[in-house]
Amino acid sequence: MHRHKGVQWAEVETRLKAHPEKQRALDAMEETGGEPDVVGHDKKSGALIFMDCSAESPKGRRSICYDREGLESRKEHRPANSAVDMAAEMGIELMTEEQYRELQKLGEFDLKTSSWVLTPPAIRKLGGALFCDRRYGHVFTYHNGAHSYYAARGFRGVLRV
Repeated sequence: MHRHKGVQWAEVETRLKAHPEKQRALDAMEETGGEPDVVGHDKKSGALIFMDCSAESPKGRRSICYDREGLESRKEHRPANSAVDMAAEMGIELMTEEQYRELQKLGEFDLKTSSWVLTPPAIRKLGGALFCDRRYGHVFTYHNGAHSYYAARGFRGVLRV
């Protein structure tokens, strides 16, 4: 309950019934291990915000490159997908670094894994991509080549309803 203070279930249910495509996106988040939960309201639009709240990066979204360009640049040992493509297929957004830090205020996440986060175009243009994790009681943001992938790195998503 600490994640969604002030949010009434009736409001959540009404919004989800009005937007069945959002329910399908939540189902995809759940099916891939994200454990989505309502974490608040968007201050500008008033939309409910759902985030992946699994303790570790969602298991069904790991071992993937950052985006399609990174995936296609691999000459061999290509992973099955990319974070950007999977998020689009699921109907969710990749978490930003700011959203990742907000999530970390609700608990301790990614103590053993890491999660790709939306990368600014200037960094991506140079071949890089950003990811975050929590170690030593601190939230870190790092970089890797967008083509890289690791068994312990996935991505976390956000859905506005």
